[in-house]
Amino acid sequence: MKDITKKYTNGEVTIVWKPGMCMHSEVCFHGLGEVFDPRKRPWITPESSNTERIVDQVKKCPSGALSYYMNVEGEQEQVKVEAGTIVEPTPNGPLMVYGRVMIKDPMGNLTEKNNVTALCRCGGSANKPFCDGTHKKINFQG
Repeated sequence: MKDITKKYTNGEVTIVWKPGMCMHSEVCFHGLGEVFDPRKRPWITPESSNTERIVDQVKKCPSGALSYYMNVEGEQEQVKVEAGTIVEPTPNGPLMVYGRVMIKDPMGNLTEKNNVTALCRCGGSANKPFCDGTHKKINFQG
């Protein structure tokens, strides 16, 4: 899977979208449809809302596919989890891991993930061990 990163800005904040991480939870467009609309191209239009609302909505992204940085800072601001690592299975969906976690692939390579990581529980993801939203397509129950 390609490691694609796309950026969209309203001049004050830049939204960073990594489609390969997206699990299609639809949290973004159900929460701020004027900015996140998958029926439009581009599907992210940050000029359609104010910075505070955009930042609040991006922080709710369960997969980490959406992040942001303030343009004046030039660095990506991350959601910080204050507690230790929390693991939560979602109904008929992925295993959500909140906090710092190291993922080891079959080759022994380590990937560090911070804040929110969605791990596949259905077995159908093309981006294992990460969730890619396949659970919805195959009607995973669990």
